[in-house]
Amino acid sequence: MTTPLSIPARPPRGRLAPSPTGALHLGNARSFLLAWLSIRSRNGTLLLRMEDLDHPKVKPVAARQALDDLRWLGLDWDEGPDIGGPHAPYTQTERVELYRETLERLRSEGRVYPCVCSRRDVENAQSAPQNGEDGQRYGNACRDRFPNYETAAAALPPGRLPAWRFRVEPGVRVFRDGFRGVQTRDVAAEDGDFTLARHPDGAGYMLAVVTDDHAMGVTEVLRGDDLLPATHRQLALYETLGWTPPEFIHVPLAVAEDGRRLAKRHGDTRISALREKGMAPEDVIGLLAWWCGWADWGKSIAPVELLSRFDLLSLEPRPAVIDRRVREWLAL
Repeated sequence: MTTPLSIPARPPRGRLAPSPTGALHLGNARSFLLAWLSIRSRNGTLLLRMEDLDHPKVKPVAARQALDDLRWLGLDWDEGPDIGGPHAPYTQTERVELYRETLERLRSEGRVYPCVCSRRDVENAQSAPQNGEDGQRYGNACRDRFPNYETAAAALPPGRLPAWRFRVEPGVRVFRDGFRGVQTRDVAAEDGDFTLARHPDGAGYMLAVVTDDHAMGVTEVLRGDDLLPATHRQLALYETLGWTPPEFIHVPLAVAEDGRRLAKRHGDTRISALREKGMAPEDVIGLLAWWCGWADWGKSIAPVELLSRFDLLSLEPRPAVIDRRVREWLAL
């Protein structure tokens, strides 16, 4: 099956969606810069949504720090938790009633069921999935196993709750990514029924992000390509709910020389740490632009100066690498 993409008749609406589970680092900043440039270069509207549903990992100061770091870099937005807007609130923990409504609709249509399988499966669905977290295909062990949620809950030890899993229809899903081209995946065969939420009322990442992007009128989602597997699942939800999906654009990540995602062992690449070292925001943006192929090495530049250079077709298709040259320049 092919999922149609929206073709907005008006200027595009994009979003920045930081998660306050840790500090913003260079890799995050690169993706946010590209999302900002894509929308601003076409005179679109940009909203900022704080995705704070990963409760055990959320750090109260991280949300404010993310806003401060983005502003320091020269990135702005038109709607958000700090300035409001027509789709307020812009913090996910304040939007759980919307997720409850979406889950109730899926329940009434028989598209979800309670699952008592491993807690690891449930926890992985609570935040944006990353490489290595998708795990093996779920064998749909709990599909049609329990007549209702209460029966499933009674099968678990006290303190544990069933997850809600989405019944995936068989078939290959096809969509055209704005950077990577045609993408295909048979979610039923490769992933199985996936977890929407662990909370009985539906406050989980996969359900929340689809609900929010629809409710907020988002027409474009530009993010790191580690989230590509999640896109096929989200498109399955859009299709079931009868909602028009945004256009998805997945760009390469910033990685260490060993090819792994950035971590503490690779040096302190937090934007706040670079600020404390006395780096200028234009220096950091210059590095991000050099990674993209839009600026010379060592060039200091502001985001607005990159608007005329923004072109996804010219974006380097390889991951941005923090190699020895970059580490020395950043004094990592």
